[in-house]
Amino acid sequence: MAGRHQTVARLSLLTGAVVWGMIWYPYRLLEQAGLSGVLASVLSYSIALGLGLILLRPRLQNPGHWRFSWMLVLIGLSAGACNLGYVLATLHGEVMRVLLLFYLAPLWTVLWSRLLLKERLTGVGAAVIALSSSGAAVMLWRPELGMPWPASFAEWLGLAAGFMFALSNVLVRRAAHLSVEIKSLAVFAGVMLLGLVVLLFDATPSSGLAQLQPWHWGLLALLGPLLLVINLVVQHGLTHTPANQAIVIFLFELVVAAFASWLLASELMGLQEWIGGAMIVAASLFSGKIAETV
Repeated sequence: MAGRHQTVARLSLLTGAVVWGMIWYPYRLLEQAGLSGVLASVLSYSIALGLGLILLRPRLQNPGHWRFSWMLVLIGLSAGACNLGYVLATLHGEVMRVLLLFYLAPLWTVLWSRLLLKERLTGVGAAVIALSSSGAAVMLWRPELGMPWPASFAEWLGLAAGFMFALSNVLVRRAAHLSVEIKSLAVFAGVMLLGLVVLLFDATPSSGLAQLQPWHWGLLALLGPLLLVINLVVQHGLTHTPANQAIVIFLFELVVAAFASWLLASELMGLQEWIGGAMIVAASLFSGKIAETV
């Protein structure tokens, strides 16, 4: 039975990897129609939150679900920042470069696991840190600067989103006592809250709502339920899978994103990206061995 639960958890994460490898494209279509990525995120996650509160109500009757929890707040804010940063980074940067920087998450996961889960740093963990850092240095190397440095704000967002993903991954694992449903709703609320804060400081508020065609509204309406389902699925997988194994399963997202970005956005990686990306992927594969050595 335990083996069956593990299989379901891993399939849940694999499904999430497929969806997240392509989720950037609907947001690009909406931005091309004049709707900013921040506003599109706020609207789609608002739909997901509303549907979640309605459809999951029978499973949220336990008064304990509504007890204030700092852990739940931290999950909501970290995962919210991750999701919002991910969308904005893939909207404004080259998808594969952004995602490879996002997948420095094993590096941050090793550090967060040491800090929050008290997992000791093993030789494998040290190898993950060294390999992922070296891969990032290769991919980000700027000859004109003589040092590695992100080439755009989108790449900074990709790095930050991966950092927050690692934090939320570890927090979800630590908060196994909280239900999958309440953690998912916290993620939706986190994206909404952070998105609204960003919109408050937006000097050029989007007028894209008035320009949307009916099919754009239909796309937004579909994104909401999709986000609800996939977050529930991923939260289930994260709750029942060690943090460093989860990040390895999520690597399939890179395969999906590479094909999708080539097919839908005509994006191709250069030799520098391939070498640095291969090192980052190798570090992620190594990170899956950490759970076996602790």
